[in-house]
Amino acid sequence: MLCTEFEKLMHKKFQMSSMGELTFFLRLQVIQKDDGIFINQDKYVDEILKKFDFSTVKTASTPMETSKPLLKDVKAEDVDVHLYRSMIGSLMYLTSSKPDLMFVVCACARFQVTPKVSHLHALKRIFRYLKGQPKLGLWYPKDSPFDLEAYFDGDYVGASLDRKSTTKGCQFFGSRLISWQCKKQTIVGNSTTEAEYVADASCCGQVLWIQN
Repeated sequence: MLCTEFEKLMHKKFQMSSMGELTFFLRLQVIQKDDGIFINQDKYVDEILKKFDFSTVKTASTPMETSKPLLKDVKAEDVDVHLYRSMIGSLMYLTSSKPDLMFVVCACARFQVTPKVSHLHALKRIFRYLKGQPKLGLWYPKDSPFDLEAYFDGDYVGASLDRKSTTKGCQFFGSRLISWQCKKQTIVGNSTTEAEYVADASCCGQVLWIQN
């Protein structure tokens, strides 16, 4: 096998030991099967649910309420900024294996300076969603083509703080999701067309980087 030959070559060049098949790396759990590889972070999910006392809460079917957009909410009551930032930091690490959290975590992260009750409520919903879906992860099947496919979208003035648009995108090798993005645009778009063009350019840049 190529892996065995590579291991022998490395042993000749460096002082090192082989720890066997990869199963755990930087809190990412790697399950290698005959038909593919599954990556998730359910142990880390369990850790943060216990840390923030969400182990026994009711679950939520989605990570956010689409009918209640996050607003600045100036007149609302302030919440503990240190707790809010700690929760955001814990969730940000999960976006490396859970693209379903990317948009809502980034949306909540925009209110870290002066978080309000409504923002904390939205943040808690993410944890309730995780409580019901702790084992969701990324599946990379062995028998899938390596055709590069890319998708993107841009919402128009979706950020309530500064009326900027948000670029979202993801890239696949066949059915394997390999990268995903959610980022607020640096300019204020004058139209939905402009916002979509900015998102398109960002996606094309990512595709060129992958190809190179």
